[in-house]
Amino acid sequence: MKYALLSLCLLFTTSIGLAQETKRLTADKHNEYGLIFSLPQTHLDLEVVATKTIRKAGPYYQYAEKYLGIPGAITQDSETWSLTSVKVNPYGVPDPEEQYLMQFKSGSDGYIVLDENGLLLSINTDPEVDTIVPIEPKAKKKSPLDNHDYAKVYSEELLMSASTAKMAEVAAKQLYRIRESRLNLVTGEVDELPADGESFKLVIQQLDEQEAALTALFMGTTQTETVIKHIDYIPVEEATNEVVFRISDLYGIVDSNNLSGAPIYLNLQITEEGQLPVDNKGEVKKMPKNAVPYAIPGKAEVTLTDGKKALFKGEVPVAQFGVIFGLDPSLFTDKKNPTCATFYPQTGAIRQLGK
Repeated sequence: MKYALLSLCLLFTTSIGLAQETKRLTADKHNEYGLIFSLPQTHLDLEVVATKTIRKAGPYYQYAEKYLGIPGAITQDSETWSLTSVKVNPYGVPDPEEQYLMQFKSGSDGYIVLDENGLLLSINTDPEVDTIVPIEPKAKKKSPLDNHDYAKVYSEELLMSASTAKMAEVAAKQLYRIRESRLNLVTGEVDELPADGESFKLVIQQLDEQEAALTALFMGTTQTETVIKHIDYIPVEEATNEVVFRISDLYGIVDSNNLSGAPIYLNLQITEEGQLPVDNKGEVKKMPKNAVPYAIPGKAEVTLTDGKKALFKGEVPVAQFGVIFGLDPSLFTDKKNPTCATFYPQTGAIRQLGK
């Protein structure tokens, strides 16, 4: 049975998100020259990035066009979510039904390298470890008046005004005085300039902040924040319009069963099934005795859509849609010239095989 699990994490901490920890196991007398490893079941990590936007109206929004000549002021508070991107990354999880013992010969120097979960990465050589760098959530973008701290730009004249209209007029005059002061500084039309370049930058920065804060009294404020969640999906069979998560205006990325959000659909189509290797006559090869198992994965095309447009479309390898075959163990136990091999942890397929 297929299922999708919604898990919240700002930084994905499974083996696909960061560089893998590995462990090397050497065949010797204490383990009777036998080493245990697992082949993977392929999971799909759906990396979902959403942006939260909070808009707040300024107290003088109705006077924005009159005093500043700027249309488009925020007139009411709102909070919205939008889907920024979706990525699909395959990764391997040990399959309890695909655990094997690799037997080396007595006196052999053979070894295997596993990841932290016990998946086979390489034999008689160092593995090639893939690192997928996760998307970093963007820091919350602060508004000029974070938390509506208007007091820092209220002058005595503004506070003593008898009406909202008068307060807006005073705030507008204060804003224009700041703009004039900055222009005079830039053009040098002041009695005394700041002592040095750093002092000049500091004064300009303070004037910019005051201007932005006063403008926000009329135009309102906007804050944005990036949120990342990961959904673990196990492909078992083809899927059509399966709801894997939802986007809610109130809560952002929510579980597929949360009807507060609009559904995001997953479609999965098997494009290639793994086949057993054949010989020169086109006949299926026989499994070598005491073979070292590996996977010949299939492939699937994965599409994520909101019902109108595709958000992601790509082909991924999937171990479940393939077959298991094996390598002759004598390849790895030859004392003079042993073979080495590396494997893909996402599927258990051979990455490279050689001396």
